[in-house]
Amino acid sequence: MAWPANDSNIVTTNLDAGTDNPASARPDLKAALDEIKNLINGRNQASGVAGLDASSKITNTQLPDTIVSSSSTDLTITPNTGLVNINSVIKLNPQTRAQLYARSDLADGMIAIASDGDSTVDTPVYRAGGVWRYFSDNTEVPSS
Repeated sequence: MAWPANDSNIVTTNLDAGTDNPASARPDLKAALDEIKNLINGRNQASGVAGLDASSKITNTQLPDTIVSSSSTDLTITPNTGLVNINSVIKLNPQTRAQLYARSDLADGMIAIASDGDSTVDTPVYRAGGVWRYFSDNTEVPSS
C-alpha cells in the first residue's frame, strides 16, 4: 500500500472513553495499525519517504537527479561551512550578452557563459562592479 495521504483511517471515536465497546474499537485499531504498517513499508518507496543512513543522512539513491523550483523563488544551497563542493563539472547554458544584461536579478558574484549571439564563441564571464567581465583579462563585456 502507499504512504498515507492523511489521517482519515485513524479513527478514535470508539477508543476515547473507558465505556467504549471493545468490539467497536477492534476495526478502528486494525485500520490504525494498517496505517502504521504503511508508514514502515513506505520507507525508500515511490510516493513514500526517504530513509536515513547510519549518519542520519539521506542516501544518494534517494535523492532526485533534477531539482526544479515550483515557485518563483530561487533555489539556494547554504552549507554551514559556507562552501559548496562540486566533485565534477558544472554546465552552464550560454546566454547572449544582451540576455545577460537584460536580467532583472543581476548581482556581483554571478558567473555565466556569454555567447556572442552566433553560438561560435561562448566565454565564461563574471559579474563585478555592476558589469559583466571576462575572466581572461577582467575587461568589461559589451552589452551587445
